Amino acid sequence: MQVAELAPSDVRSSDVKWLTPRAFRLWRDAGLRGYGADGRPDASWRGRNDGRDAAFADVLFASGLRRREAGTLLTVELPDTTQARRYYSGRIGAAVAKHSGRYFYISAAALQAVELYRVTTRAAAVRRARTQGRYDALEVRWVVRGITRRGEVSWVDERGERVTASLNGLTDRDRVNLFIRGEDGLEPLALWLTETGMPMRYRGWSKVFERASDRCRELGLEVFATPHMLRHSMALRSLVSLHHALDRRLGLTPAERRHYEALYGNVWPMVKDLLGHRSEETTRSIYLEPVRGLQLESLLNDEEHPDNTELLARLAERTGLVLDTPGQVVA
Repeated sequence: MQVAELAPSDVRSSDVKWLTPRAFRLWRDAGLRGYGADGRPDASWRGRNDGRDAAFADVLFASGLRRREAGTLLTVELPDTTQARRYYSGRIGAAVAKHSGRYFYISAAALQAVELYRVTTRAAAVRRARTQGRYDALEVRWVVRGITRRGEVSWVDERGERVTASLNGLTDRDRVNLFIRGEDGLEPLALWLTETGMPMRYRGWSKVFERASDRCRELGLEVFATPHMLRHSMALRSLVSLHHALDRRLGLTPAERRHYEALYGNVWPMVKDLLGHRSEETTRSIYLEPVRGLQLESLLNDEEHPDNTELLARLAERTGLVLDTPGQVVA
């Protein structure tokens, strides 16, 4: 895929690791939601899972979760949103994380998209599956009886035997077998479902992203994305935001912040924790260090204090590694 209008000519599309928020919105709306190149809904769009797919993309872009981590979420693992906040915390089980179980943080806006998917597209898929008897016909089906505050889940398996295990230890294959029985019948605990109402395998998201990028290319839009690119993008945005938040909270000038970091450390460990990395070096060297001669630190220490949108746009222009949409008007 060519990105000649967005990056230097010697930069391959595979080198691009990040998207600016406006590039992400353009890709999501055109590729997953069926919008046209003009940013308006396309009347010819026949997508049936746009709410699900857009919500999943929002989750990755807002949280930095890996494809497997987000793709195996259970409805009971979504953060409690009864108290109004901008960001909420949840926990990823060790068996589906890369290294160990960890907390993640996600925006209220992304959770709102998930909730809209739950009460519309997902609910319709569950109703169809019940009507067609799909859940009752399953050979392997674990009906959950209860989940404790400590994360212990008990269920009755297909042989009628009662089993208790920790949510933390359930693998992606275990999770697709979990169901709960409500007033209207059985329902999967897996958050993301196919059109038939069955749990979606997390690897299938790569194909969804490929089709979305293909649609953007067919529309003449030079934007594309992979699940990992959205994770990268969250990390870069977090780095910029945390630096600026530190400045505002402490009232520091760029020079004073450099002195403060020399004495007390910096925001890199916080970004490392957000991504679930084992070491800060991994965060620095693999994920967040733009190449081609640009030093991110010099931009962050710029006396002009550009806002995040402007800073990310400058990174896109100078490195060819951040995908932006120059000249595009994106809502």
